[in-house]
Amino acid sequence: MTSTTPDAPQMPDLAAVVAQVSAARMLATVQELARDQYAGRRVGTPGGRAAAAWLAERLRELGGEVELDSFPVADVRELYATPVLEWSAGGQARRLEHRRDFVEHLASAELPHPHTAPLAAASESDLRGRWVLAEAGDWAQACERAEAQGAAGVLTARGIDPEGWMPKMIAGPAARAVPIIALRTDLHAYLADALATGPVQVTGSMPLRQVATDGHNVHARFPRASLAGSSERGPQVLLTAHYDGVGDDPGLRLPAAADNASGVAAVLEAARVLTAGPALRAGLAVAFLDAEESGAWGSAHHAVVLPADTLVINLDGAAQLHQAAAVEAGGPAHALLAILDQAARLTGVPLRAGAMASDNRRYVAAGLAAIGIGMGMPGYQTPAETPERVEPETLVAAAHLLIATVWLLAQPPRA
Repeated sequence: MTSTTPDAPQMPDLAAVVAQVSAARMLATVQELARDQYAGRRVGTPGGRAAAAWLAERLRELGGEVELDSFPVADVRELYATPVLEWSAGGQARRLEHRRDFVEHLASAELPHPHTAPLAAASESDLRGRWVLAEAGDWAQACERAEAQGAAGVLTARGIDPEGWMPKMIAGPAARAVPIIALRTDLHAYLADALATGPVQVTGSMPLRQVATDGHNVHARFPRASLAGSSERGPQVLLTAHYDGVGDDPGLRLPAAADNASGVAAVLEAARVLTAGPALRAGLAVAFLDAEESGAWGSAHHAVVLPADTLVINLDGAAQLHQAAAVEAGGPAHALLAILDQAARLTGVPLRAGAMASDNRRYVAAGLAAIGIGMGMPGYQTPAETPERVEPETLVAAAHLLIATVWLLAQPPRA
């Protein structure tokens, strides 16, 4: 992304401001939020509430006026036990590993205990009481036939990430009337071949339920000061990042270090640096949002109460910057985007236009000027998403970009 506006004049004060950024402090925040005690920070869990309380205390230490705002969240998928999937064919049996070989399908009905039944191809005429092997990409039609005929459940195909994991999600389509299990694409093909040569017996369970709970946003407002050399008030800027994760599996940690402890760490550090100087406090607020992973409920709850002139910058992922940060602007954000582009050139952070399906879209839907920024999520929503994979230089780049943008917005108008 390249601005067509002329380069800004040299601003030596900005270099002094961004020099205060500490990679070590941000890494400590990531490590804290990824600790066992927070259990993946899923909305509505003790771990999620503990993370909110910890963040609220950090914002109070910065002098913020802090508020925890609760709101209802519906239809959160909760895996309350480890699912089972195994089969036997041709005298051989195989038990599969959850999240490596198979995973919960978010439209699945609940199946608390393992159920054993013969496997049938979705094209067969009689599916009653049998597990149904859906054709690739056609799980919905297989479900319709399975539901109509009283099948035991449906097996469908799903890909894996480059490291062999099947990422976890907790928001999805409405639940069907039959259990649905997604297995690795190559295993799905293997089952199809086995079924073509003889009978296959399948045993599966899907202890997945939908729960209603409460989320907790953490808001901080910082004292508004007059801009240096001016009696005019600057714009109201809101920095946001969601702190929730998808939560641990039973017996398996999902630390959620990149998504989005990294974004939280960069926003917290930016707020720390910006609030160190009174001239940079003008119109600054921070929101650490809950329930993004379950459908961006926290930002939807927050966006509708904000003043129409609020400028929102949302950071979702600051763990692994490759060629450029992805940026998505929406609403009346043309001027804000120009400032962000200027800040990027001043700090040397490369930008590119890219989809950012995160909380920023809820603010846009409420008519606000909002920008979403993403800088990578290695190990996304898997056990491999650990603090060790969060790059300190990416955290620094994210904090620099946020600070420079707010700093530019806070400058007094030119004479």
